[in-house]
Amino acid sequence: MDLLRITHDDFTLTVESTQFQRMWNKGVRILGEDKLTSSYHWSESVQKVVLIQDGDEREIAQDDTTAPAVFFEHTDYSVWVDFTNSKVTEAAFDSPRKDVNDRFSWKKSKQLLAGFLNYDNEIGRADMPIRYTVDGVQKRFVFTYNVISAKLDYHHDWKIILQDIEAEYRMLSLDYLRRTYHGIKEEQGESYDIIWWNIFGGLQDDFLRTCHNIIDRPHHRLKAFETYKRADQIRHFTSKLEQQLAEHRSEEQRLYHVEEQQNTYNTPENRFLKHALLTVQKRYATLSARVLQQEESTLSDSKKEEITTTRNELTRLSRHPFFRTVGPFDGIRQESLVLQKDILYSRLFRIFNILQKSFSLNDGLYRMETKDIATLYEIWCFIQVEKVVKELTGITPEQQSRTEMSGLFAYRLGKGEHSKIIFKQDDITLAELVYNPRHSEQDDVKGIGNLESKTVPQKPDIVLQLTKDDLQQGMKLTYLFDAKYRLEKDGTQDVPPDDAINQMHRYRDAIYYNKHHTGEKLKKEIIGGYILFPGKMDDTSRFRRSVDEVNIGAFPMRPGDNQHKLLSDFIAELLEKHAVEIVEQVIPQKGTTLEVKNRVLIGVVKADNPQYENFKNRTATLYYTSKHVSKDIPLNGIDYFAPYLSQEGGYKDLYIVKNVRTGQKGEGEVDDNLRIILEIEYSHSLFANYHKDSNISNIQPFDYTTLEEIKLS
Repeated sequence: MDLLRITHDDFTLTVESTQFQRMWNKGVRILGEDKLTSSYHWSESVQKVVLIQDGDEREIAQDDTTAPAVFFEHTDYSVWVDFTNSKVTEAAFDSPRKDVNDRFSWKKSKQLLAGFLNYDNEIGRADMPIRYTVDGVQKRFVFTYNVISAKLDYHHDWKIILQDIEAEYRMLSLDYLRRTYHGIKEEQGESYDIIWWNIFGGLQDDFLRTCHNIIDRPHHRLKAFETYKRADQIRHFTSKLEQQLAEHRSEEQRLYHVEEQQNTYNTPENRFLKHALLTVQKRYATLSARVLQQEESTLSDSKKEEITTTRNELTRLSRHPFFRTVGPFDGIRQESLVLQKDILYSRLFRIFNILQKSFSLNDGLYRMETKDIATLYEIWCFIQVEKVVKELTGITPEQQSRTEMSGLFAYRLGKGEHSKIIFKQDDITLAELVYNPRHSEQDDVKGIGNLESKTVPQKPDIVLQLTKDDLQQGMKLTYLFDAKYRLEKDGTQDVPPDDAINQMHRYRDAIYYNKHHTGEKLKKEIIGGYILFPGKMDDTSRFRRSVDEVNIGAFPMRPGDNQHKLLSDFIAELLEKHAVEIVEQVIPQKGTTLEVKNRVLIGVVKADNPQYENFKNRTATLYYTSKHVSKDIPLNGIDYFAPYLSQEGGYKDLYIVKNVRTGQKGEGEVDDNLRIILEIEYSHSLFANYHKDSNISNIQPFDYTTLEEIKLS
């Protein structure tokens, strides 16, 4: 179906798509029709631009921000350029990317340029540049529009994602040689290579033209200098010279000391010009060599030619004879009215300052490519999970995550242990967050310690590990999150795709805990896996219910919807729960019994007990029961022991029971002194101070309880 028609003096351009209506309907359902808008801009010689929707034609004005959108992500578009001017001898799509240009073919016999476009996961501002030759004269037409998403509000959500990422990781959103771009505004800060390269691409014509104009008509000033001349060579006589001439009138060859004014180009402004030109020339030469070398397979021929021409012109200008009389730049020590007021010098000063500054991703004068939306959404979800944990714990995390160079100019977020974020309180680790660990013996990117996959590599997007001490000292519970910039429809609610949910099942079954040096068997590690997706969902969704039932499910994540609440409530519940409760809820394998070790024996240790000081110092290794132990206490089922110190009037420390056996309290004693002996090892403290128990007395020196009941007491 026809979507767009541009009538130009030299051609008619038509855009078609068989997939457009499906994307439009999806966008209307998720976002609303008022969100599916775009502005359009085009170069000269256009007679009219018409949008076609449901058979109705609507002529649009240039830069109208309320016009309906035509271009969506993941949508195929056919582009037909039918030249009405028979004198056109050549035509091509003129993108900087060779792979895009290769999708178009020129048929001279039919005077037709045809091809197709698909922007995949790239959304933002885009150009459709057409280059053609008429009577030997090359012309270029550019049509500009927005490529938008049917899942996220392009005018609101996408900008929030970009801003959140840039606030956390500077320059992480940027990429090089994309098909779409975003507006940026000028800020103070460091100038990165990718910013410098992209900004100079838009300013280079103005910069070169300004340098040419200044060199043709440079600023100069009079400079006094001293010399010696004969009387007939002196033009202006001072009273002092006239007196000397009268005294030495008979000496025709005598030289007189004079001061004269001479024009000089060695001014602070020209020294700045020389400095700016040399700086730009050196940096452009370095970066252009990098671009031409690494992007040879994807860079179009016209772009290569443009880069080479600019580099040669900058080199030629920097070696201009004009600069032979201009000294080195030593800074601007005072305000220069020339740099402020002169049209050419002030323009040069402004351009050079722009190149030296940093920029913020926002609608502005300059353009910058950004990573595809799926990658940005994944990074944004990682940042949002970090914010949720930070808000719930009230802890400012230790940032160990960092960005790394990836490709030509772009940065990426470090993976595995290079992206770890640690939440600590009083030097005790409560939670750890890791981005993109890879669990495989063959991979050099570190994952999380002691976790591995025995089959194919596993690479979840986000790993959250919570540390719990109530069941075992330093025990870590692992949860996986995968950000998927995809969604499907399930009745009235948006849901993640089936293959994403299946991937969570695979992660949980494929990643094991393996502490190599102990010789222990492999153990299942992952408690649960959850999809983060850009949909809308409430707690009645089957994927939210499945989180509680099988620990596999999904949570909606999108900017500005208050949809973070489901995830925030879930993580808050994980932080509050004891490890015992969490592990008890893990579904056991059929035919096996899952027993949670949480049974505690509280026993009195009197002051005259030889082990008393050892218990105070937490070094005790044995505990002898009294002669009479209640039949209600199954000693073979004890997992922990808590010593109730009589002088302190309570208990606070917890010991692991390693073994239960019988023995005599002292060697050589009679058999009726046989006792139950607990072999124990200190685990951790349950309370900061000693805790009383109403069930403990000299008459009843034991209490049999559980960790849950102790925590609730």
